[in-house]
Amino acid sequence: MRPFADLPPPRPEATGMPRLAPPVHVGGPDGPWNQLHRRWEESGVVVLATWGEWLPAVVTDPRLRGLLGDDWPRYRRTADATVRHRFAAARFLLKHAAAAALETDPAELDLAYRPGGRPYLRGVRGVDVSLAHTGELVVAGLSRTGRIGVDAEPLTRSLSVDVLLARACTPDERAAIETLGGIGGAAGVTAALLRLWTLKEAYTKALGCGLRLPFARFGVPWAVEGEATAYGDEGLLSPGGGPAGPRAWTFGAHRALGRYLVGVARHDGAPAAPLRPSSDRP
Repeated sequence: MRPFADLPPPRPEATGMPRLAPPVHVGGPDGPWNQLHRRWEESGVVVLATWGEWLPAVVTDPRLRGLLGDDWPRYRRTADATVRHRFAAARFLLKHAAAAALETDPAELDLAYRPGGRPYLRGVRGVDVSLAHTGELVVAGLSRTGRIGVDAEPLTRSLSVDVLLARACTPDERAAIETLGGIGGAAGVTAALLRLWTLKEAYTKALGCGLRLPFARFGVPWAVEGEATAYGDEGLLSPGGGPAGPRAWTFGAHRALGRYLVGVARHDGAPAAPLRPSSDRP
């Protein structure tokens, strides 16, 4: 088992802010994990599955209580079986992915939460994690270069276009989407707004502030076309559409399982200054 506190730095070629790789579909504890190590060293890892795929592991693993750790009481008091099993499946997915990346056993990892609910791996320096779920989908993100946030939304989510244009878009984004409406119609506007919303929510989850940060105060690079697109050249944008500062964020949006959209925001921080989660319990 590798010592958590002394992880080697990313490979030199991994410090050039590579684009985010598409999420890896992992349908259970047996993997496949073969794609994870390379992506882990180069650009971080996003894994996804349906919670039903992980349900057999949740209900049959004799280490369930130990694997859930501090999440065990919450798991036990959740009355709704679907919510309870999805909650456990998301944490199984994250712990198994982190264990595969760190070359250890999932039971050796302790998932904790900061004030506000942002998860972290207690005692593991230089590793950041994020969780998301919607419907059947559970998603976990891991990064070695700084903070990471993931969000997931159904492609069929009903959106209030007028509300989102007014409250979630910068003036530059609003103008671009309104122009898109004249070209591609309502369907194109809805798809663009969903991508933009998902990426912004991933960013605010990475920061740990969620919806407390008004979405109209910052812009993200987003695509008006394409089913699976990786972003990264522009970084975070000001409300006017220009760079918000030195490019330090990479964004990605990908279709998942044919019916969901997964957004990812990853901070491209210097590996010499990793995040160092406190060993104290929140």
